[in-house]
Amino acid sequence: MNKITFFSRFEADIVSGKKTITIRDKSESYFQAGQELSVFTNETDRLFAHIRVLSVTPIQFEQLNDTHAKQENMTLAELKQVIKEIYPNDNDFFVIEFELI
Repeated sequence: MNKITFFSRFEADIVSGKKTITIRDKSESYFQAGQELSVFTNETDRLFAHIRVLSVTPIQFEQLNDTHAKQENMTLAELKQVIKEIYPNDNDFFVIEFELI
């Protein structure tokens, strides 16, 4: 099973099912629908869940909307701030929709 990492601050939202997408840059755009992934914390590499990728969709920063924010379990302003903190120089992203398995 392949691997994906998340910052530990997102763990509770993922395991509760409140976070159903992740927004990544091109370097992590290789995931495919149907792929099952082991989910680890970025900071400590601790396994905490397994997910199935439902879709991978290209998106530009300006296209992020309230639906994406809800799927991330945050407000749109919070989502845009988090994305800019993680990827300060990027504008092209991929929305990876997933479900817990």
